[in-house]
Amino acid sequence: LLAENGDGNLSEEQVKFAESIYSAGNDLLNLINDILDIAKVEAGKLEVRPETTQVERLVEGLRGMFEPLAGQKGLSFQVTAEPKVPATLFTDRQRLEQILKNLLSNAIKFTERGQVSLNIGHQPGTGIVFEVRDSGIGIAADQQQAIFGAFHQVDGTSNRRYGGTGLGLSISRDLAHLLGGQINVDSSPGKGSVFSLILPERYETAGQDVEPLSLRPAVDTLPPAPQSPVAMAPKRPALAFVDDRERAPFDNRCILVIEDEPNFARILFDLAHELGYSCLVAHSADEGFELAAQYIPDAILLDMRLPDHSGLTVLQRLKEQAGTRHIPVHIISVEDRVEAAMHMGAVGYAVKPTSREQLKEVFARLEAKLTQKLKHILLVEDDDLQRESIARLIGDDDVEITAVGMAQDALALLRENIYDCMIIDLKLPDMLGNELLKRMTAEDIRAFPPVIVYTGRNLTREEEADLLKYSRSIIIKGARSPERLLDEVTLFLHKVESQLSNERQRMLKTARSRDKVFEGRKILLVDDDVRNIFALTSALEHKGAIVEIGRNGREAIERLEQHDDIDLVLMDVMMPEMDGFEATRLIRQQPRWRKLPIIAVTAKAMKDDQQRCLQAGANDYLAKPIDLDRLFSLIRVWLPQLERI
Repeated sequence: LLAENGDGNLSEEQVKFAESIYSAGNDLLNLINDILDIAKVEAGKLEVRPETTQVERLVEGLRGMFEPLAGQKGLSFQVTAEPKVPATLFTDRQRLEQILKNLLSNAIKFTERGQVSLNIGHQPGTGIVFEVRDSGIGIAADQQQAIFGAFHQVDGTSNRRYGGTGLGLSISRDLAHLLGGQINVDSSPGKGSVFSLILPERYETAGQDVEPLSLRPAVDTLPPAPQSPVAMAPKRPALAFVDDRERAPFDNRCILVIEDEPNFARILFDLAHELGYSCLVAHSADEGFELAAQYIPDAILLDMRLPDHSGLTVLQRLKEQAGTRHIPVHIISVEDRVEAAMHMGAVGYAVKPTSREQLKEVFARLEAKLTQKLKHILLVEDDDLQRESIARLIGDDDVEITAVGMAQDALALLRENIYDCMIIDLKLPDMLGNELLKRMTAEDIRAFPPVIVYTGRNLTREEEADLLKYSRSIIIKGARSPERLLDEVTLFLHKVESQLSNERQRMLKTARSRDKVFEGRKILLVDDDVRNIFALTSALEHKGAIVEIGRNGREAIERLEQHDDIDLVLMDVMMPEMDGFEATRLIRQQPRWRKLPIIAVTAKAMKDDQQRCLQAGANDYLAKPIDLDRLFSLIRVWLPQLERI
């Protein structure tokens, strides 16, 4: 927050000081995480989460990360894979990347001139070999096992030239052991080093109830790959297929499936092929968003419960980015979050379990959206000048606007036609707009379209809550309301933003730069750590929010009793006196608070923590350390969708 220099009162040097403080804090956090990893391994508590990992994607990620670092030191950098290397291996991708990053970071750090390379080879009967070679300072023979000890470095003298803690190789060795492999080193002083990570193609465990691994002292020669690795999470089935990303760019339509359950992902993948689509598959929220941004698929099938973040977070991020905003997203999930997803621009929602015929209907709905040439808007506004200005604002070659001034006329049209979006004013001559919306739920209309309320009336909190049962968005007419209206319409019509005129793109940029969602909103922050309270309060107040504080679950309930206008609760889980789980359960027992958005903040993003948060009644969850951009995205998802402009 300080480095952003929002008030413009810091010098360039002072901004750099702030950035240094932030960087040092992150370095300390990484060090603590490394030490915790060592402690978890030694206690047999580090979970292994195996998944099908594409070797080429792994290679590209490492190349993109380390080429610039090598270039800064004037080193040549190469990554190669031998022809016989399998396309995929089944292992814990995150831990494999952690090992290779440690080895490559060391290679670059201890090499002043020459080159660093990563070669991936295959040894039948042994597995895959990742060989990191450098032309650096090298390691004497009597030091080659000692360097795997914690806090040990080859230049560990009083006048060390190289920074670091000496934890990287120790952690890498332990992680390799966990994954059923080992690390070997071949080196000579002044001639460089070769570190070889040997892993089986497929991570295997002898059973669920295995004894924790008893690690040998760090200086011992590494034992052979263990028959029974440390206790791990329940084994996930291996994916027996590779998706279609190698075939990009695609000649046909492409569907992206974001689903962490392997069998169901396979069902969707096979059905996509059967119906003539190419298909990409992601098993986590972050991977799904990355694939969407990289490949720009024609449509997305999204699960709500993902191992790293909520599916709503993915939907929010997709709709915030100009390049992905137009992509139709259909939800398929065991969780019923229809209202929130549809408010954010999803085109449909199917609740698991689903039959094959229902899944075919989902694909048919997406195909209909993709092939639709003309978008239909129903505009209900009795003021002729307003009707004309709105039509000018949102009209386009592929948009047909039907404008009426009476609620009864709108009902007659809705009985006969299907509309992609409906814009209504609340003050109509024959009926109030909120009464029209209620009638629409009772009448025999063909479909209930996404509704944008565009009104000059200031609304009470009760009126706003009532309207949000039917409407996706409420916009109060004012100086900047045309930009906001254009923003909402392009969202629900799935317009490709880059194809709009420069003037409209400028208007959309203006609409999004004004973060009015937060202004005047009251957020209850529940946390016992004064540092978190200080940082989060500052960040939220910068956005225009009003922040109330609770130091534990009991105080949270007291604050809700004292303030009946709380819009959202940020609930830490681990607190004294009453933790976040119990507080959330007690809040949900009160009818008046049952719909109050609660975002749980967990110390770790373990699956059981996520499940416990949702079971207690939280709407969503966020893992520490908190990424402010993710926090703001999540708050935008759950705050009431009124924007007073």
